[in-house]
Amino acid sequence: MSTSTAPTKAPAEQIAAPTAPPRKVRGRGERSRAASLASHGVLTLASLVALFPVAWLVYLSLGPDKNDYLHPGRIWSKMTFDNYAFVLQDTNFFDWLKSSLIVSLGTTVIGVLVAATTGYAVSRMRFPGYRKLMWVLLVTQMFPIAVLIVPMYQILSKLQLIDNYFGLILVYCSTAVPYCAWLLKGYFDTIPFEIDEAGRVDGLTPFGTFFRLILPLARPGLAVAGFYSFITAFGEVAFASTFMLSDTKYTFAVGLQSFVSEHDAQRNLMAATAVLVAIPVSAFFYLVQKNLVTGLTAGGTKG
Repeated sequence: MSTSTAPTKAPAEQIAAPTAPPRKVRGRGERSRAASLASHGVLTLASLVALFPVAWLVYLSLGPDKNDYLHPGRIWSKMTFDNYAFVLQDTNFFDWLKSSLIVSLGTTVIGVLVAATTGYAVSRMRFPGYRKLMWVLLVTQMFPIAVLIVPMYQILSKLQLIDNYFGLILVYCSTAVPYCAWLLKGYFDTIPFEIDEAGRVDGLTPFGTFFRLILPLARPGLAVAGFYSFITAFGEVAFASTFMLSDTKYTFAVGLQSFVSEHDAQRNLMAATAVLVAIPVSAFFYLVQKNLVTGLTAGGTKG
């Protein structure tokens, strides 16, 4: 006698019901593919808009004739580096380079040092009129160059600093220091006062505290101030063309005017010179760019 068992049905809960694939949930800060593509497209377009004038200037600098800018399509078939060779060999390019570097670096060093000490004093010390001092610095920026150039010329003439690098550096510092002082004061305000107190406990003088503790933490601010001072001195025209009288002491901005005559302008040579002028500025920016956007908070809290 054999017994057989009927197959039993599995409970309903044991039957694997078909499940829909889990829906992917975007985390905070994640963007959809469409939003990512749109943002990359906008950034690409903005980059092209920013780079087009530079590329166009380089393209025009390869045209051999001064009127090639009127017919840019013809440049492609006759590109040449003769403009660069002429600028480097037959002009005072290297004298302009030397003058520009002396004036720009001198303005950067002196201007940032004065601005840093001024900003630190206003940020940390409470002396009579410390608030008004910063506003006075701002007032000096309200006067246009046309108003300042005559009295400055008279002052430099009495000091025998006309056609002198140091005189031009002082003029540029009068423009760069007010802005840089305001900028650096804001950076110094973010540095905790406890760092100054720790320096005094360790026996440092106020100058020792400033140079050994505060300035390293203010490196991003110093980089921005230095870059602003360098650019201000490197590209300024009005003061340089008025206070520098010798051809060999012209800066780049003034040297470019030598390609402009009464009747026409040698635009191909101006374009080639402009490309060469951009190289020192680009190199300086490369040296300081890593500190331009660095936060001070991280630097102040590192052990």
